[in-house]
Amino acid sequence: MTNGTESERERNKRRYQRALFDGIAERYEAARPGYPAHVVDSVVAAAGLGPGAAVLEVGCGTGQLTERLARPGFRVTAIDIGASMIAAARRRVTSEDVSFQVTSFEDLDAADASFGLLISSAAFHWVDPEIAFTKSARLLRPGGWLALLGAEEHYDDPLGAALDVLWAAHGDTGGAWERRPSAPEAVAATGLFGAPSCLTDSQEVILPAGDITALESTRATFLSWPQDAQRHFADELRQLLEPQPAVRLTRHTSVTMAQVLRDHD
Repeated sequence: MTNGTESERERNKRRYQRALFDGIAERYEAARPGYPAHVVDSVVAAAGLGPGAAVLEVGCGTGQLTERLARPGFRVTAIDIGASMIAAARRRVTSEDVSFQVTSFEDLDAADASFGLLISSAAFHWVDPEIAFTKSARLLRPGGWLALLGAEEHYDDPLGAALDVLWAAHGDTGGAWERRPSAPEAVAATGLFGAPSCLTDSQEVILPAGDITALESTRATFLSWPQDAQRHFADELRQLLEPQPAVRLTRHTSVTMAQVLRDHD
């Protein structure tokens, strides 16, 4: 995918892979980390949001970010294509100020200029590229903000290098967005937003080896493999982890924010 376009193969792969997470909602909720509170606080502060502000969360998953957005008293609309994901999010977040919808961003029915903040965590790359930014700009009120969050785990070597080899050995390690530009580049190229600003955060953590196996089995690439391939990968990963009951890794969180231009229409 380059400059907001994709081949038919890339589109089919992306749409197929984005639907896979709903089948592992419970595992996803247990294995995937949430976002640091201070990172979310920085987004809220940069967007200048006050109590009652309207926020749209695209791809809410099991509600980890939704839970943090609900605390300042925002009116949050949280959407996801997975019914099981939304069910888990509803169990986590019971605030009356949060409305959940099982829908894609492409199919979301919302009035223009409805939201002060449109936020998406590790999900915006699943949206059709020809719609992602144009619809975002249309749904944001004048002066509203787009915030794209991402997260990556980097394992200390030798495990990190060995895991890279393991993924490569099983093939097709690139996601549907393999050739996508970085978030700041993609936002800037639209001409719909002001200059993007970026925030990064890193935290070192130590996890039990079993948690690593669970985490890596929530990747879209893993989920797209046949059951036998998934089992072989998991077995080989467990063998890699046998010598170390706990694993040190660094979690990197990135935020790209940009304010919609008033004259984007």
